[in-house]
Amino acid sequence: MQKRMFNAVCIGLIFTALLMLSACSKREKVTHLQQLSGKQFAVPTGTVADKLVLSKFPDAKFQYFNSVLDAALAVQAGKTDAAAYDEPILRNIAAKNKGLTVLPELITKDNYGFAVQTNRQDLKQAIDLVVSDLKKNGTYDAMLQRWLPKAGSPAPMPEIKLTGSKGVLKFGTSAVTEPFSFMDASHTVVGLDIEIARYVARKLDMTLEVVNMDFGAMIPALTAGKVDMIGACITITDERAKKVLFSEPYYVGGIAALVRE
Repeated sequence: MQKRMFNAVCIGLIFTALLMLSACSKREKVTHLQQLSGKQFAVPTGTVADKLVLSKFPDAKFQYFNSVLDAALAVQAGKTDAAAYDEPILRNIAAKNKGLTVLPELITKDNYGFAVQTNRQDLKQAIDLVVSDLKKNGTYDAMLQRWLPKAGSPAPMPEIKLTGSKGVLKFGTSAVTEPFSFMDASHTVVGLDIEIARYVARKLDMTLEVVNMDFGAMIPALTAGKVDMIGACITITDERAKKVLFSEPYYVGGIAALVRE
């Protein structure tokens, strides 16, 4: 009797595994964005990624996950067709997880910028000048290769010495937007945005104080004067521009689709 029950359980497990493999094998190999019309997207709960996908694919279906990494792993496991989120963050995940790739065509195109208080035109100009100089002298391209490698994790952030002779620049960020702002192995906040902020502080002869907070708290903290400047993969929008003064865009991205290779 026990042997029969054991055999039945084994057969059931094998049948379930075959069904899962069959479901995965039925998913179409995606190489172009238009193939995702009517397909299922994995998106993080509490974001507007689903609404942005619907602006491109009105017939899209969705699965919701606690984080963008969980959404990406669902794609890797063949449980859904694609994950949708900010392009640089998906590129970072794909570089560290084999079998995943980000489609080159974007679902939506967005500009990312730093923000300051509306009366800080001087600070905005300093940020714009720093970014312009970094792009002209080739430093910016080297930064992108370091923070967004084709494979593996971002390289360590270089040391940028600051004098602090003219005070402290308080930089608000949300360290959950790797590779723009995140915690490294030593629990230090690093990333593309942090490195640019340090160059801004150096230009102003100031030290940099990084204030880590929830993403939704950054604009309120800025308008309340608790920080001087904010950045963490922040999309420049008309609605946000009513409350803050944005720098010129330093990165062009948007909502992208991550699929299985």
